[in-house]
Amino acid sequence: MKKVIAAINMTIDGYCDHTSGIPDEEVHQHYADLLRSADSILYGRITYQLMEYWRTVLENPTGEKAMDDFAVAIDNTPKIVFSRTMKSVDWKSARLATQDLEKEVLELKQSRNNEGKDIFVGSPSLIVELTKLNLIDEYQLCVHPVIAGSGLPLFKSISEKIILKLKRSKTFKGGAIILYYEPVKE
Repeated sequence: MKKVIAAINMTIDGYCDHTSGIPDEEVHQHYADLLRSADSILYGRITYQLMEYWRTVLENPTGEKAMDDFAVAIDNTPKIVFSRTMKSVDWKSARLATQDLEKEVLELKQSRNNEGKDIFVGSPSLIVELTKLNLIDEYQLCVHPVIAGSGLPLFKSISEKIILKLKRSKTFKGGAIILYYEPVKE
């Protein structure tokens, strides 16, 4: 069965803000590699619309290998978008979810397509909802050495204590660190 992995960038004070992190070459390359290993990535409307920026990089490459590689990787990764307001998506590798979040994710986990590849979740709202449903198998939290002071806190809507076990970590030269956690099953 495929794993559901919450993979997100955040500041040291727990905020998810794509403008606050320090996306250096090494971090971009890490996420490009991650996307190439993905069965799919799940987005909410807001994050999906933010990620559409990478389509412009495909059309006009930056000349920075890691950023351009990331643009290609995200373009090729199947994206499933959860939205109550969007009626369609025009990115060739994206589709709107056809079921509610729980049903769609359970079906993806059990799918034999792309066996050996995992499902990534890249939107704060979906990470919170899937955490509440106990459907996250692993958290990959990339903590950037930045104190934002304000923004969207990742786990603001979680009201129950959840114990996590640190499996490993990865440190980048620029100071960001990815913490790999698994929920402790009781």
